[in-house]
Amino acid sequence: MNTEAISAAGHAIATPSFAAADAPPSRPWSGANRLIGLILPLGLALAWETAVALKWADGRLLPTPSRIVATLAGLAQSGELTSHVLATLQRVALGFAFGVAAGTVMGAVSGYWTLARRLVDPTLQALRNIPSIAWVPMFILWFGIFETSKVILIAVGVFFPIYLSLSAAIRGVDRKLVEVGRSFRFSHGEMITRILLPATLPTYVVALRSGLGLGWMFVVAAEFMGAEEGLGFLLIDGQQTGRPAVILASITAFAILGKLTDWLLASVSARFLTWQDSFKPAE
Repeated sequence: MNTEAISAAGHAIATPSFAAADAPPSRPWSGANRLIGLILPLGLALAWETAVALKWADGRLLPTPSRIVATLAGLAQSGELTSHVLATLQRVALGFAFGVAAGTVMGAVSGYWTLARRLVDPTLQALRNIPSIAWVPMFILWFGIFETSKVILIAVGVFFPIYLSLSAAIRGVDRKLVEVGRSFRFSHGEMITRILLPATLPTYVVALRSGLGLGWMFVVAAEFMGAEEGLGFLLIDGQQTGRPAVILASITAFAILGKLTDWLLASVSARFLTWQDSFKPAE
């Protein structure tokens, strides 16, 4: 490695990895951007409401947004919506936490040690391609129909995108930075905290958001496993009783909760990425 490369890489290592005190706060979802994002769903809702009101379409199997809102309001007034939302949120939170922990550990080990990757990666890649619904019968046999099987199924969904992204991100770290760290005789801990962690953090944040989205998808399959409450249970109840408004109300609740949790995760993560001098898209 030449002198200029060593100097540049050394400067990159010496530079603080996280936000400096004078860095402006990042606001990826502020103000006008948030309002612009509402144009499409509100426009579609208004168009369907108008089409049904003018008798251009039948709103029996696809209820109007006003009917869906009324259904949600009725469920909230009776207290059902709160109990279903809390049950689903608890399952997603627990599954997400366990999936993130396992995916982070396995992804870091697989990305950092070649022998570990050669040992575990082929098996994990094969398991990654198994459909979520295929795990349901085995999890019921192994863990029963109560909360344990549901949380583990969600954790499985969260695990794989985090494992895959983190492992690939570590292997994709700039070789010059790693060589400089070795020339400075960094320990494994210093190599991870001063080089690998800052370099992989942006990809890791994206993996967290992807894992959270899969957690919301897997919770529906999880709540098929004998759940007595939860938005997935509410969805199935609406299907079995022939109430499309209840089905769409539960889907709407899933969409709102998924968006809110993703926004929260993105907002918290953005505070750790303000040090990035990244490309700003044109307005």
